[in-house]
Amino acid sequence: MSQSSTQPLVRRNEWRSLTPPDLGRWTPTKSVSVVIPTWSAQATLPCVLAGLAAQTYPAHLLEVVVVDDGNPTPVVLPEVRPENTRLVRVTAGWGRANACHTGALASEGDVIAWLDADMLAFREHLEAQLRWHHEVDYAVVLGTKRFVDPAILGERPTTAVRDAVASGEIATAWDWDAEETHKWVEGMWRRTDDLTLAGPRAFRAHVGATGSLNRALYTASGGMATELRLGEDMELGHRLSEAGGVLIPEHASRAWHLGRTHVMEHRDQINRYNDAFLANLVPTMRPKRNRRGRRYDVPYLEVVVDARGALAQDVIGVVDSLLDSSLDDLRVVVLGDWTLTDARQSPLGDPHIEQRIVHRTYARDQRVELRAEAPAARRSPWRLSLDGVSVAPREDAIEALLDDLERHHDGAAVIEGVGRVERTAAVSRVRRVHGTLTDEGLDAAYGLVRLAGGEAGWVPVAEREVARYEGKMKPPVERPDPDPDPEPRSRLFGRRR
Repeated sequence: MSQSSTQPLVRRNEWRSLTPPDLGRWTPTKSVSVVIPTWSAQATLPCVLAGLAAQTYPAHLLEVVVVDDGNPTPVVLPEVRPENTRLVRVTAGWGRANACHTGALASEGDVIAWLDADMLAFREHLEAQLRWHHEVDYAVVLGTKRFVDPAILGERPTTAVRDAVASGEIATAWDWDAEETHKWVEGMWRRTDDLTLAGPRAFRAHVGATGSLNRALYTASGGMATELRLGEDMELGHRLSEAGGVLIPEHASRAWHLGRTHVMEHRDQINRYNDAFLANLVPTMRPKRNRRGRRYDVPYLEVVVDARGALAQDVIGVVDSLLDSSLDDLRVVVLGDWTLTDARQSPLGDPHIEQRIVHRTYARDQRVELRAEAPAARRSPWRLSLDGVSVAPREDAIEALLDDLERHHDGAAVIEGVGRVERTAAVSRVRRVHGTLTDEGLDAAYGLVRLAGGEAGWVPVAEREVARYEGKMKPPVERPDPDPDPEPRSRLFGRRR
């Protein structure tokens, strides 16, 4: 992770605090690798490469990696292309995410730029994006586009396409203001002042066929989810946010999208397909998740409870209270020494009886993880770290707190006598810029609030009751005589079916 005291710390997604250089009036130093995944794109790929051959970004800093995703007819590079263009063939897996990741691993540039094989870029396309990466190393920049009918290119040779891009003529080949926009994305830009007001939800707009990011940020995020066949951009956007990224829509980075997208033609079917995957992997897309009853791969909240040296009843009281929260989408990590043996000994004389009781209570609970240390990598958008096990949350305390932090786009809350809850994106941003995590950094990055434990809904653990099933012995209740009404009724509850 980059640790630089000279980089500016962008608050939330308010990227306008940055001052990138003007186009054409600066000296680039970073190399960029443009990764182009291809599948049945033989009709448009030559135009895409011709456009890249005419970019204003220095040619000696430009690398193009074309990824053949197992095309029925193997891809052959056309003659008109950037000088440093390579062809990589996928040898394992398939799909756009897998092809993009394959190309990223094979590339060498400081910055990775994605460009689909049907995107004809204007001459300043790359320069407009790359100037941000010279300002901060956690920028994620999206270009903009218009969807056009490629038939207007006719039989124009690729040399002519390259020259039209170089001269700027390609910008008037179609009417930019009249052609179809990416309505959902640009609508979000418009409603949030180009994402500056979107805060932590800005990365829901990380979709499209053109964008760029620092290689180190891509690595820190874990890269493309290669098992996904659709929705990979939005899933990656979530993890880029968690890694501390700031999302910047760059209107000067323009391109023509040669034809409409698969998503535009089959939106409802694709959304239906994506929902199952995105709900499981992207906890910030909360409307896609059930409030209760489901378990997801990536929970919304991770709670760390230190059970070392504590009495079992106190640990159980706190953990049970957490699991009893109105916020069901959480996972609890209980820290302790769980290397317990099964050697013969008196159960009540066991020197590790407190740990053993806690272990036996939660070892097979799907929402509890027993570990020796807290996970180094934060796996959820929020982490709550408790100072001890003397107090427990009321049923609605955690949900109310996180809803308040989300409403204000805050990054952390310090709760006196309880612990602290931190937004993963804020923690990553501060560490990326300053190298160390401080309350001052969190406050500057996203905002930090301080609360008293009682104000936040926490009470002494002995006062927090978790409801249990009633188990008292009762005399049997006689069933009523059969209902003479011939219409079927529920045998158990006396209700009509």
